Amino acid sequence: MSDDQSYDLLGFDHVLLPVGDLGDAVGFYERAGFTVAFRFDEGGIASLKAGGETPGVLLRREEALAHRPPPWPATRVWLEVPDARATAGRLAAAGIPPLDAPFAGATGWTVEIADPWGNVLGFTDYSKRPELARR
Repeated sequence: MSDDQSYDLLGFDHVLLPVGDLGDAVGFYERAGFTVAFRFDEGGIASLKAGGETPGVLLRREEALAHRPPPWPATRVWLEVPDARATAGRLAAAGIPPLDAPFAGATGWTVEIADPWGNVLGFTDYSKRPELARR
């Protein structure tokens, strides 16, 4: 690519997830541990915080989107947590069952959930590689 056609990827702005009902979606994600950064009902969007970072998860209402099971394979968004297995327990206690039991990976453990519209989120830790963790 020549210099005049190049660009720099500076980082994430938001990860956008389509949802059928903004109120239901905000409630689901609050139960999953997210905090609402802002909500604009007239525009059909709500932004959720992901730790102390400015980029977050943006929920966008799509009128025709009904509740559906997660497709396989589906796009997945994974977020770092201190302990994925403890997060799995907290999610289950909040009425959000994991898609499967927590599983081990190269850096630690991961647990995945799906929202009512089939968006899959993973919560992963760095228990095997703590030097790579945010804290």
